[in-house]
Amino acid sequence: MIGAGSGGLSVGLFMNQAGFKVLMVSKSDLDIGGDCLNDGCVPSKALIHVAKIIKQARDATQFGLEVNGKADIEKVIDYIQAKQTLIRTHESAEWLREQGITVALGNASFTGKNKIKVDSQLYSAKRIVIATGSKPRKLKVEGIEKVKYYDNESIFHLGNLPEKILCIGGGPIGIEIAQALSRLGSQVTIVNHGEEILEHDDPAVTFILLQQLQKEGIRFSLASKVERFTSATEAVITSKSGKTKTMKFDAVFVAIGRELSLESLDLDKANIDFDKKHIIKDSYLRTTNKNVLVCGDVAGDLQFSHAAEFHARIILNNLFSPLKKKLDNKHMSWVTFTDPELATFGLSEAKLEEKNIAYRRLEKDFAADDRAVVDDYSYGKLVLFVSQSGFLKKQRLLGGTMVAPNAGELIQELVLANSSNISIKAIFNKIYPYPVASRINQGLITDLMSEGLTPIAKAFLRKAYQFFS
Repeated sequence: MIGAGSGGLSVGLFMNQAGFKVLMVSKSDLDIGGDCLNDGCVPSKALIHVAKIIKQARDATQFGLEVNGKADIEKVIDYIQAKQTLIRTHESAEWLREQGITVALGNASFTGKNKIKVDSQLYSAKRIVIATGSKPRKLKVEGIEKVKYYDNESIFHLGNLPEKILCIGGGPIGIEIAQALSRLGSQVTIVNHGEEILEHDDPAVTFILLQQLQKEGIRFSLASKVERFTSATEAVITSKSGKTKTMKFDAVFVAIGRELSLESLDLDKANIDFDKKHIIKDSYLRTTNKNVLVCGDVAGDLQFSHAAEFHARIILNNLFSPLKKKLDNKHMSWVTFTDPELATFGLSEAKLEEKNIAYRRLEKDFAADDRAVVDDYSYGKLVLFVSQSGFLKKQRLLGGTMVAPNAGELIQELVLANSSNISIKAIFNKIYPYPVASRINQGLITDLMSEGLTPIAKAFLRKAYQFFS
């Protein structure tokens, strides 16, 4: 395994448990756990957790409580690092070696089709998996060298909380961190090149999230870009319409995507074809050297930790089974961990149209949902795509999306129904304790079932009532 993040650990730990000799290569001990532990999921969710507590404390003032002071960023960072340290007890070189895995710390590069070297030490294996992850793309704008610059590799080491911060990028990382910093006390402005935030999600729910973020005081400059920095604290912003304005700030947070770093691997020595952006692979995650596979971000697929784990399951299946599995993301799900959360699963409407799959689009607002009313999130929305009905044909979930607090948890039964090809009647017939938040899922399915009460069906029911009651 070249790389010890989500993908590398998933494959390597299973192969070790199955009795194989496993080499795990990581640049350093602290790099074990990959971006997720060190610079991504774990620290960002810890930051979001703290920021949510602070926001809830402020909200409590409407009920007579008094909240004074401001967030101590040093204590916030200490909390984040403490949680990382706790998880690192089972994601470290020492722990992996205790499991029987050989760990090599250093820079790996290929020396042949089945051979690598880590610094000066040579190794060979029947199969090699590249799981080296990705890194944040750097902003290349005139004057960038003048500003205090953060990305996801440095934001969790803040020495002080900037009073004004300019966030560049309206994707999941940018939106999550922007909201957390705003809740901690920074004045946040988000500049995004697109006309909407979270461009890979459904506009019907991203618009609601945008409204909620604006209510919290986050400012947006959409369909815009940073043209240049004129000083350490001033940027020139240009919109797509050509309008220009200047913006003051104390620091910049950049989240404009991620890129791979492949040059140091010497892929050509292993007969692996690649270009500057990705490694050439087939649908089985094999490179042009069939002995070498790719897993995680380096596969050029969806860049999620759980996508890397999904890749690992495909790789492990294909190492042992004659029934080979291909990479297919039709059941993939993802969550943007803002408050409210935005959760998506299965095929999007664009993909359904592209694949010419017949479907119904269903939508339900949360305004009449009792739990949403009492918990104050009646702004929420659920969108589902269901297959078309027919004679003796079961309707199934093809995909969907939700915006609501804890939406990532609320959609899990929908994800299961989608991935297991379960009929929507299973949700219709399920008994939900009142008033659990996930009853909204049944509510939308019930709306669909109610369409079956046509005038003919009603007439039949009246006759049945008269005859049988």
